[in-house]
Amino acid sequence: MELGDTGKRKQPNIIVALVPLITVIVLLVCCQLFLNIEIHFPLLLGTIAGALIGVFYLKYPWHEIEKGIFDSIYSAMQPILITGIIGFIIGAWISGRIVPAIVYYGLKVLSPDFFLVTSMVICSLVSIATGSSWTTAGTVGLALVGVGTGLGIPAPMVAGAVISGAYFGDKMSPFSETTNLAPAIAGSTLFDHIRHMAYTTGTSYVLAMIGFMILNKNYSADTVDAIEIQKMLAALDTSFVISPLLILPLVFIIFMVTFKIPAIPGLMLSVFMGVFCAIFVQGHDISSVGYVLQYGYISETGNAMVDELLTRGGLQSMMWTLSLILCSLSFGGVMSVTGMLETIAKNILKFAKSVGSLIFSTICTCIFMNLASGEQYLSLLITGKMFQEEYEKRGLVPQNLSRALEDGGTLTSPLIPWCTCAVAMSTYLGVNTLDYLPYCLLNLINPVVSIIFGFTGITILKSSDLSAKKEK
Repeated sequence: MELGDTGKRKQPNIIVALVPLITVIVLLVCCQLFLNIEIHFPLLLGTIAGALIGVFYLKYPWHEIEKGIFDSIYSAMQPILITGIIGFIIGAWISGRIVPAIVYYGLKVLSPDFFLVTSMVICSLVSIATGSSWTTAGTVGLALVGVGTGLGIPAPMVAGAVISGAYFGDKMSPFSETTNLAPAIAGSTLFDHIRHMAYTTGTSYVLAMIGFMILNKNYSADTVDAIEIQKMLAALDTSFVISPLLILPLVFIIFMVTFKIPAIPGLMLSVFMGVFCAIFVQGHDISSVGYVLQYGYISETGNAMVDELLTRGGLQSMMWTLSLILCSLSFGGVMSVTGMLETIAKNILKFAKSVGSLIFSTICTCIFMNLASGEQYLSLLITGKMFQEEYEKRGLVPQNLSRALEDGGTLTSPLIPWCTCAVAMSTYLGVNTLDYLPYCLLNLINPVVSIIFGFTGITILKSSDLSAKKEK
């Protein structure tokens, strides 16, 4: 008889179902605070705990648990491939000077009369181009905090604008890890996910801009001490061939999202655009470009902030994310196939009678997971797996779930002092989390807008709506 196969399977109660989840959370806190171990290890041990419970207590045969893991990974195969391609794109785009051009022209539009708004816009552009809110905050964001302080604008206020812009770009960039992870968990596609987020995030972005315009009225100056900004511009100008034409690949990405070009061929074309610019515009040889595609670009301009911003990319740089996705999906697969996720979800869903309350419950669960685990990746993963089946049962398309995951999980992560994202933002910008929290307007507004859209039904897509469109 196969391991665990007694023919008498048990239905997990809520206490049993929470054991693997609590295992992951406790180990994660210990590993992050005391051992400096990556989050992969707690996820792996949580997967083992779930599998042991499944085999020896719930009496599931091992081959079913193994199949659950494989099925979970297979369901996210497209995002896994896309994540690898994105490593190629970032390396190619930096080598082709596309990312430096975006940063250069972003810094050029800095306006002292609308400093907070332009700071948010600049960080949005840089974060969209790099797919990293952390890198954006630690480089351009840090410079903007310095400039804002010189203008007499409180550092927490500038930090709020920087974080709002950085997380907007991170959330909407096809190069971002969370933007790929959320649809992978929910069962959506990358560009369907981005398009659907545009409704709630776009609305929140406009409201945040209005808020920063109001705040900026109390702080204005005729001159700006922008030494750090000028240093970055000088480093970019002297080290790279900068041309407005290099913005075209970014326009192509927007075109892809708008006109629903399939993600993999579209992103591969983006790689070739970067390679073309690197070879024929910047004059790199094929060998060096091939090295960058594999191992990433190393910037040596002499400006520390520029070099930190542009030293990135390559397939190898995505291995951390790819391995995390595999660990996350394995954990979710075990929790799903043994019925433990279903048990947890049922207890939460007792309070989610309507679509609006379902969206509300999803976002609140994401925030709770950020509070409990301090990791946005776990927030997206666990909440997504909990609610995925219920969204399907109610005839809601997967991008409703993936959007709620990002609105509740990604954007609240820098607002919780013990969350890794908040630690990074506070360290990079030199501002305490609780000090900048009231000024992170986008991060505060977006979850509320998403909940309102959920209760009013605005942009909530149902499977029947898509079927009707196809018939037409």
